[in-house]
Amino acid sequence: MAASRQRARASESTHLVIDGRRWRKSDPNIPEKLRSELVHALMDARRGVLAAKRAADPAAEQAARARVQDAKLALGERGEPYWEERSEAGQRKRAAATIRALLSHRAACSGGATICPSDVARTIGGETWRECMALVREVAAGLVERGQLRVLQRGREVAIDQVRGPIRFALSR
Repeated sequence: MAASRQRARASESTHLVIDGRRWRKSDPNIPEKLRSELVHALMDARRGVLAAKRAADPAAEQAARARVQDAKLALGERGEPYWEERSEAGQRKRAAATIRALLSHRAACSGGATICPSDVARTIGGETWRECMALVREVAAGLVERGQLRVLQRGREVAIDQVRGPIRFALSR
């Protein structure tokens, strides 16, 4: 009996129930500014799905659904449960999704936007975000190799494996 009450309490803190369906809550360790930005990215992506459906544009719908997936992964609403021990593969997947979600949202809002790697680390790592910085750089290096990301330092494109000091991420052109 005590174990079932404990599971119910854990479920209350990690899930919410709407119309009888359980939905995973966002990771509470995400700083409020970043959480708010990711929620806006999610809502923009959902509006994109609706617009693409209305326009009967399957390619646009697929792209919008990918943005929804990235935002939900970044928020911790999909993927490995944020309240459990996370695997390195799960962290990498969430970091890549966070990079894409933040960059696509900022690009839509302000044109040629960039993000700081620490924004990604803070989103996936909470209070222990500094421990995630090396992983974020490794994930970014993979995105650079696939042509999805550029790494900038003082406004100039640099090779991520050869740079030291502060850098920014930008979408590939």
